[in-house]
Amino acid sequence: MAFDLVSPEKVLAQHEVDMVVVPGEEGDFGVLAEHAPILSLLRPGIVQVYDGNTVIERFFVEGGFAEANPAGLTVLAEAAVPMAELTLDGVKGLLRNAEEDLADTKAPSESELARLERTIAIARARVEAVEYQDR
Repeated sequence: MAFDLVSPEKVLAQHEVDMVVVPGEEGDFGVLAEHAPILSLLRPGIVQVYDGNTVIERFFVEGGFAEANPAGLTVLAEAAVPMAELTLDGVKGLLRNAEEDLADTKAPSESELARLERTIAIARARVEAVEYQDR
């Protein structure tokens, strides 16, 4: 099936694959060829791309949308990065920085507080993803 992963900056993947597992808002779900049409919000997590029974690529997405139909799957990610580019030290540093930004902010507005909390949630999800991958 056709698979496209697109972020605002670039196309990260454009392949013919056997299956893709995406982090849907309500839980992970797999997409195979001839999948029924579905549109889903994505939560921060790992997109896993399969060739047969083997994962050939993993990407961390911060959120976005996935659209599946009988022809394939398109993931429109808010931001995405290949898991191979993430290190545990690097993602822990991002989490530490995000937590410090929140601690340093005096009387944030509701929108600023929501932005900071989302940044922390994404950073935590990155740490969990890298720790899972390193098992």
